[in-house]
Amino acid sequence: MMHPLARLAESTAPRASLRFAEPPCLSHLIIPAHLADPPSRDPRGEDVTIIYGGVLKTSSGDGLLLLAFMDISGTAPIVATHGGTQERKLTGVDLDVDMRRFVCNPLSGQMFRLPDIDGTKKTARFSEMGILTQSERPDRPPDRYAVAVLSEDRDGQEGRFVMRRFLSQTGEWEKLVGLPSPLPLARRMNIDREVLALAGRLWWVDVSWGVVSSDPFSDQPDLRFIELPTGSVTEPVEGWEDQRVQSRYRHMGVSEGRLRYAEVSREKPFMLSSFALDDDDSGWTLEHRVALSRVFPHGDHLSGEDTPQIGAVDPLNASVMHLTVAKQAFSVDMDRGKMLACSVRGEGTGLPCVLPPWLGSSRIPSAGTFSSTNTDAKSKTLSDVLVRVDRDKKN
Repeated sequence: MMHPLARLAESTAPRASLRFAEPPCLSHLIIPAHLADPPSRDPRGEDVTIIYGGVLKTSSGDGLLLLAFMDISGTAPIVATHGGTQERKLTGVDLDVDMRRFVCNPLSGQMFRLPDIDGTKKTARFSEMGILTQSERPDRPPDRYAVAVLSEDRDGQEGRFVMRRFLSQTGEWEKLVGLPSPLPLARRMNIDREVLALAGRLWWVDVSWGVVSSDPFSDQPDLRFIELPTGSVTEPVEGWEDQRVQSRYRHMGVSEGRLRYAEVSREKPFMLSSFALDDDDSGWTLEHRVALSRVFPHGDHLSGEDTPQIGAVDPLNASVMHLTVAKQAFSVDMDRGKMLACSVRGEGTGLPCVLPPWLGSSRIPSAGTFSSTNTDAKSKTLSDVLVRVDRDKKN
């Protein structure tokens, strides 16, 4: 389980590093500041950086992380100078923030800066992105990856979606328009959770309604919609605060190679229910239902904000759920109705991340590189590959 915030360190180290912790505690990704492409501003000017920080948006399912760094700047003219110290007064904040996105291998520490979308850093509206990998051989390092964001087309034809995707083979962003909507109702998706990678598709989650999935590698991506289990669909949640509250008690994740949905009631006995998507995507099967008031110490005394909230389903064991209560984190075995571990922390919800044994020795795929088993790459001559690499360098 990864801490959702990347820690910047004043270090000249050439790579990022990972500080491990056993769940339900969170592991931390440490990034030397110079690798995060920090903004450079004239120290004598009025523009200043207020916050520059990174968020772990999601995982590829086989270890690669997608990071988003946000540069919140403002105007702060110098109002006084005391020796060598400048005193500034903040007069404005730029709400149209700059974004920088990276793919990171947390074990090798390698980082790759994704190019800006449409040549601009003003892309905060593209928030919920996913990353998916492909490999020519099962259980081996990926040969390629795609980063994609999906949104309803509010500028074009009604009932259509737009996908923006970055393919490692090309090293460029593409915009795919006019994708037919799979939604059964004239209702908009509120995509506000991490994008999941599973079964050769990315899954965009609305925890009040369902999930939309697509293959970002496809020349003509088909979109599919799957509704939440019967009785779990709610009316649309519009306000940001209401969405945030709802997401504490509902969760969609991947475990043991299947899509899982979990929810916990806000009233005693705090019933935790866990469902698995059927193999043919036709419906959901209830796998676990546990009364948490009988599992937690002093469970009968939980109330108000101090009630169980869902952190994540364990990616390797579908019977284990990670939860939080106030500043404590718990791991619960739903099969046995038993608490496995407990820790005190104020770190929030973690990001599940599976780390395969080959991850530390593998490299992030990039344009102009190929695996020896990649059939498309085999069909090219060495000169073809070198020409492509040279073209990428010039661009």
